[in-house]
Amino acid sequence: MATTQLAENLMTRITSLRRAVRSHVRTRLPGEPLRGAQAELLRTVEQQPGIGVAAAARSLHLAGNSVSTLVNQLVEDGMLQRRIDPADRRAVRLELTRAAEERLATWRRTRTEFVAGALETLSADDLDAIEAALPALGKLLEAL
Repeated sequence: MATTQLAENLMTRITSLRRAVRSHVRTRLPGEPLRGAQAELLRTVEQQPGIGVAAAARSLHLAGNSVSTLVNQLVEDGMLQRRIDPADRRAVRLELTRAAEERLATWRRTRTEFVAGALETLSADDLDAIEAALPALGKLLEAL
C-alpha cells in the first residue's frame, strides 16, 4: 500500500475511533460536556502544573487570546485556578481544581473501560496485531 493511502486509512480509523470514544464518554460524564480545546487545556495543565497562559498557548498551538478565553471559561466553571507567580507577581500560573482532577480521572477510567470492553470482543490475533503496532505508532508520533 502506498504511504499516502496508508496515511489516509490510518487517519480515517483514528478519527472514527476518537469520535466513538468521545461520544460514549460524553454520555456518561456528569455536567456540561467540555469542548475539545477545553479538555486539551486541562490535560496540558495536568501534565505541566503551574504552566502560564502563554506557554499553554504555545503547547496547544493556539493564539494567546484564545487560551485566555478558555482559561476564563474553565475558571468560571470551577475547573482551573489562577495563582500569582511568586517569582513574577505579574505572571499567572494555572492549576487544576479538585473537580477537574476528578473529572479527568473519571474521563480516563470511562474511556479505558469502554475500549477494553471492545478489545475483549476481538480475537487473540487481532489483539496481538494491535499490541504489535503500538511501538510503530509511537515512532510515528515522534516523527510528527
